[in-house]
Amino acid sequence: MSKILCIETATTNCSVALSIYGEQVVLKEDNGVRYSHAERLHPYIEEVLANAKMNKEELTAIAISKGPGSYTGLRIGVSAAKGLCYALGVPLISIATLKALSHQLTCDQGAFIIPMLDARRMEVYSAVFDADHHQVRDTEAQVLEENSFIEYLEKGKVYFIGNGVAKFEEVCDHPNAIFIKETLPSATQMCQLAEVKNNVEDHEDVAYFEPYYLKDFIAGVPKSK
Repeated sequence: MSKILCIETATTNCSVALSIYGEQVVLKEDNGVRYSHAERLHPYIEEVLANAKMNKEELTAIAISKGPGSYTGLRIGVSAAKGLCYALGVPLISIATLKALSHQLTCDQGAFIIPMLDARRMEVYSAVFDADHHQVRDTEAQVLEENSFIEYLEKGKVYFIGNGVAKFEEVCDHPNAIFIKETLPSATQMCQLAEVKNNVEDHEDVAYFEPYYLKDFIAGVPKSK
């Protein structure tokens, strides 16, 4: 029986789900506005397993959201996932964060889904998917402007989803743009994606796997309290 623990920490949402045969059976998450991963991730893992009346030793794989996203959030999630894999002797599965986010939407054929996560200033991490969630443009870190994504907007409806959407809504008034704001990646959408990869043994090398940061980390000045 496939029992996969799914961990999502790429944004402020600290999210953990247990998947059995690709179906979510337990979910625990905190999609607030502040990062709480260091304090909450491990308790959430314990709570999810306790609610499922399952021991860690029963898990058959660990799935992690690989990014792009928050440098610190990704590092915490990947470290926890790799630690579990080492301790339990189970495989590691990585799920592209933007792909999982795109699966929060269903749309008509001919439309596009563009998940975008907040980066800095007017910059976002984004990718483009068709209505069947096939990726049709690579993941990029890009500065938004009025004509961003115009080649897709001119073809039909485009659904923008994620916590970077509000930035684009400020500069885009195209009639085909549909904005779904303040939406964060969740471990929920990882369940089926992880099951598919596990079935074909699409696993990562635990020793060498690193998050997909997309950009180099630049330390900022801490905000005053």
